[in-house]
Amino acid sequence: MRQRTLRADFLLILTAAIWGFAFVAQRVGMDYVGPYTYNAVRFAIGSLSLVPLIMLHRTKQRHAHPEIPPGNGRTILVGGLIAGLALFAGASLQQVGLVYTTAGNAGFITGLYVVMVPLLGLLWKQYPSTGTWIGAVLATIGLYFLSVTNEFTISFGDFLVFLSAFFWAGHVLIIGWLSPKMDSLKLAAVQFAICSVLSLAVAMNIEIIELATIMQAAVPILYGGLFSVGIAYTLQVVAQRDAHPAHSAIILSMEGVFAAIGGWLLLGEVLSGRGLIGCGLMLMGMLLSELSGYLTKEKN
Repeated sequence: MRQRTLRADFLLILTAAIWGFAFVAQRVGMDYVGPYTYNAVRFAIGSLSLVPLIMLHRTKQRHAHPEIPPGNGRTILVGGLIAGLALFAGASLQQVGLVYTTAGNAGFITGLYVVMVPLLGLLWKQYPSTGTWIGAVLATIGLYFLSVTNEFTISFGDFLVFLSAFFWAGHVLIIGWLSPKMDSLKLAAVQFAICSVLSLAVAMNIEIIELATIMQAAVPILYGGLFSVGIAYTLQVVAQRDAHPAHSAIILSMEGVFAAIGGWLLLGEVLSGRGLIGCGLMLMGMLLSELSGYLTKEKN
């Protein structure tokens, strides 16, 4: 059991790293295409990238996780629709919010889902440990030091990103509820497809879609589709079979740290002393959550 938990933690940390570097891709991609067009294409790529894996590993997954029912088409479609709606809402509000606010503000406000997950989880009678609560607080304070400047204000963009945090928290809980009940790859593919179709429907009505601009944004779109969506979201689905939702949220909040690293490496951004303090507090929050979880299991 402990080995499976460690494996889940590693997959979640890897997911956070991919998502963190995706902030760079999102910023660059928005120079060429609109937010809904970007999401429509990248989620379509993410969904299609899973088709070969579903075909090649169907038998392997069944033997590796016989306790997880594959689910019929209707079950997977309904589950994918529920997860896809939450994903569409969170991704859309965040992407549009980035047009009107700074990356620092968006990073902090999005990170509020770390606190929202355990609060929303109480509705499903999911009670995190005291260490998890303290870890969530430390991670939130760390996000504040890392992302928020002295000129922090609540703008229209900040409000949109704040709304997105509720949907990211809900998505974490939904995936935690659905992933043990069906094939995780199929669930991921369907939710990505739903999000892509909804994003395309909006883009066709309010944005100008041109092949030339999509090709100009090919690299950030491909990263957003193959890595941030196809790989990272799938790793999240697989990992959350063995991780507590609140625990998952704290580890996934590390994407802010990796976003800062990506900005430094690829965009020449310099991390201030305030940012380093934020990174340290986030690491403390993650480690406290993990240690608390292990001690609780050992006592039981």
